[in-house]
Amino acid sequence: MTISDKGVLRPTRRDLLAGGAALAGAGLLPSVGRAQTAAGGTVKVGLLVPLSGIYSRFGQLMRMGAELGIQHVNERGGVPSLGGAKLELKLFDAGDSTEKAKNAAQRMVADNPDLVACSGAYLSSFTLSATEVTERAELPMLTLSYSDLITTRGFRYVFQTSAKAGDQANESLPILLNLAQQATGKRPETVAILTDNTASSLSFVQPVRDNAAKFGLRIVMDETFTPPLSDATQLIQKVRSARPEVMIMPITVISDVKLLIEKMNEFGLGRGRVPTIGNGIAMAQSDLLQNIRPAQMEGFITVVGNWDAKGQEAIIEEFKRASGEPWMGQNSIATYGDIWIMRDALEKAGRADRRAVAEALRTIDITEGAALYYPGRRVKFDASGVRETAGPVVVQWQNNRPVTVYPSDSATAEIFWLKR
Repeated sequence: MTISDKGVLRPTRRDLLAGGAALAGAGLLPSVGRAQTAAGGTVKVGLLVPLSGIYSRFGQLMRMGAELGIQHVNERGGVPSLGGAKLELKLFDAGDSTEKAKNAAQRMVADNPDLVACSGAYLSSFTLSATEVTERAELPMLTLSYSDLITTRGFRYVFQTSAKAGDQANESLPILLNLAQQATGKRPETVAILTDNTASSLSFVQPVRDNAAKFGLRIVMDETFTPPLSDATQLIQKVRSARPEVMIMPITVISDVKLLIEKMNEFGLGRGRVPTIGNGIAMAQSDLLQNIRPAQMEGFITVVGNWDAKGQEAIIEEFKRASGEPWMGQNSIATYGDIWIMRDALEKAGRADRRAVAEALRTIDITEGAALYYPGRRVKFDASGVRETAGPVVVQWQNNRPVTVYPSDSATAEIFWLKR
C-alpha cells in the first residue's frame, strides 16, 4: 500500500495485480479486459498510429486530435456512469511498415491488458495487419482507414467510421462527373488512372476499372507504382500523351503528391487543366504548404472519409489555436471524434471492460455529441462494423487551402471545374 499526497491509503500495482489474480482464479473476473475501474478512477484507451517513418506526420495529427479529445472528455466530466472516471491515452507507434504495425499491436495488447478500446492505424495496410491482433485480443478498434477488406473478414471488434474506399469511388465519381457536366456542359468521356499500390488506393480505383463503361468512361491510361517515388517524369509524360479528360490519382505519401503535382504543373496539366481526383488525406495535407507553391494545388480534388465541415467551427478554431495547424483535417477530426465515441460506449457499458465496450459499440446510436464529427451526423454501426451513414466527403483546393464541397450539409464552398 502507498499513501497519496492527500493522505489516502491506496493499493500499489502489485496489490491490485495480486487481488485481481485471486478473483480471476475464483472465476469472478473475465479473462479479457479485467480492469473494473473504480468510481472516479482512470480508464485507458489506445492510439496506434505511425509516429516514426514516412507516415509519421499523419500519426502526429491523429495524436493531436486524440489528445484534444481526451482533454475535452476529462474537462467535461469524464464518464458519468463510472463516477466521472477520466480517460488516459496510451500511444503506440505503428512505424512505417505492416510488420511494424503488427508488432506494435502485439506489444499493445500484451503489455496493456487494461486497455478497453483503441483507434488506429492510419494506412489501411497497417490497419489490416494490426486488427488481426486486436481481434484475437477482443480489443475494439475504431478506424478511419478505408480499405473494403477491413470490415469484410467477419471480425466483431473492428469499427470503421469512414465509408469504404470502394463505396467512396462508386458514390463520389458519378457525383463528380455530373458536377463536371453542370459546370462545362460536357460530361467527361476518358479517364486516366494513376495510383500507388497501398490497400486503400487500390480499393478506390478498382470500381473505376470494373465499371468504367457504366460511368460512361473509357480508360486511356492505367499505371500503378510503389511509394515513395524518386521521379514522376515518366508517369506524367504518359498522362500528357493519353490526354484524359479526368484523372483518378489516389496517393498516400506527401512526397509523391509533391512530385506528381509539380510535374503536372511543369507539363501544363495542373491547376484544373486535367481535373484530378485523389483519395485520402495526402493531397490535402497542410505539409504541402511547406513543400509546394499553394497555387499549384488549385483545383485538385480528393475524396476523404472526413474533413473540416460546416457546424464544426468552434472545435476547428480551438484545434488551430492549440496546434498551430492551418486547418484540422480528416485525421485530427476523426480521432477527436473517436475519443468521444469511446467515452459514449463506456457510458453505455457502465464498466471499463473491453467486451462490454465492444457490445456497446455494436448497439450504440448517437445523433448528437460525437456524431457531429462525422459525415452523416450519426454513429451507428452495422453488423459488419461499418458506420451506417458514412459517405464520401469531397474536398477541393481553393484559394490556397482544401475546403469541403460535398456533401451539401457539410460544404463550406462550391466545387469548380474548368472548361476544356
